Amino acid sequence: MRYPTEALWQEIAFLAYHLHWRMDELLDLEHMDRVRMVRAVVSLNDRAWQAVREYGQQ
Repeated sequence: MRYPTEALWQEIAFLAYHLHWRMDELLDLEHMDRVRMVRAVVSLNDRAWQAVREYGQQ
């Protein structure tokens, strides 16, 4: 079973958008490393937005 092409493109686009890495750098990542990077960026974004929400409530 192959990894879905659309999912791969979404991961690459997400990381390219947030990290500004080049396509060849993103494609060189092992699949699980790319998935871990996506999860790490999502976590950073969640924490940043949580801080913004908390700051807005003060």
